[in-house]
Amino acid sequence: MHAMSDPAASRPLLAIETSCDDTACAILAYDGTILAEGVLSQNDHAILGGVVPEIAARAHLDALPALVQSVLNKASLTLQDIDTFAGTTGPGLIGGLIVGSSYAKGLALALGRPFIAVNHIEGHVLTARLPSLEAGLQFPFLTMLVSGGHCQCISVEQTGQYVRLGGTIDDAAGEAFDKVAKMLGLGWPGGPALEKLAQEGHADAFALPRPLKGRDGCDFSFSGLKTAVSRLIEPLGSGALPRQFAADVAASFQQAVADVMADRAEHAIAMAPHTTALVVAGGVAANRPLRGTLETVAERHGIPFIAPPLRLCTDNAVMIGWAALERLHAGEHPNEIDVAARPRWPLAERHPAHSPS
Repeated sequence: MHAMSDPAASRPLLAIETSCDDTACAILAYDGTILAEGVLSQNDHAILGGVVPEIAARAHLDALPALVQSVLNKASLTLQDIDTFAGTTGPGLIGGLIVGSSYAKGLALALGRPFIAVNHIEGHVLTARLPSLEAGLQFPFLTMLVSGGHCQCISVEQTGQYVRLGGTIDDAAGEAFDKVAKMLGLGWPGGPALEKLAQEGHADAFALPRPLKGRDGCDFSFSGLKTAVSRLIEPLGSGALPRQFAADVAASFQQAVADVMADRAEHAIAMAPHTTALVVAGGVAANRPLRGTLETVAERHGIPFIAPPLRLCTDNAVMIGWAALERLHAGEHPNEIDVAARPRWPLAERHPAHSPS
């Protein structure tokens, strides 16, 4: 590995995240201090009602050079100062993954530095251990990962050691939020808009189903809930919905999701009784009512509840850099230039054998 004069304090790492529609770059010191970060959100997809993979990949390619330089400038560093590069290599949209990971690999090759291939889900899972959050989070802990593409309950035993206690069997929670928001005429991305509208509604206005609530295990299902909302709205036709009706639907739907997540968290704690904390991660973790519900569950079991700041819940490169650093801190010395981008990458599946750094 490239030697620096003060390896404990310097050795900065540059990370790139391009798994969906956000182009992100961050630079972290070896101890996890965030030196600079930047995220560019793509707006073109809102008109189309969802992420178009080809457009997203091209946008990443256009944005990366200037974004990387901007983040370097914020940190008062040059590329020659970077000791290690990391990039999201899966899971996600394959075009974006190839663009971002290839860009980071190219920089690493040009400078003779190592590259670390990071699992996007692992980034979300380990975010709560960032030193800047001052949570002092120790293994093992439970993470409820709730995002647009993923909904999983994971027991985090150690860096690289994860037990999947349950996951979605159809739509992820974030996908359900976006689809219901679209039904309500809120556009895309729908999660934040639905949460805002729900503040005007009554959570008990409609008796919506709580799929799998009370069932054994920690699996999730939101397809039936989404269908129930569709049936509520269908009699009103294709025109604009009355504001109060839409707000009541939004509030009722949001409460149903929160109730399901609380029930699944209860089951997860029962399945992992030695857990030190309950963590919520992923884009939907930015939903405040959901956070409040899970915090109540944690309090009931006498364990801490940890939720990263909102900016670190949605896709970002800080989490990718920290996941790479966790591996370095654990004594690994990976150089994974030869690891290909993967649209599917189960968290429990480690990478191919590392080549020497």
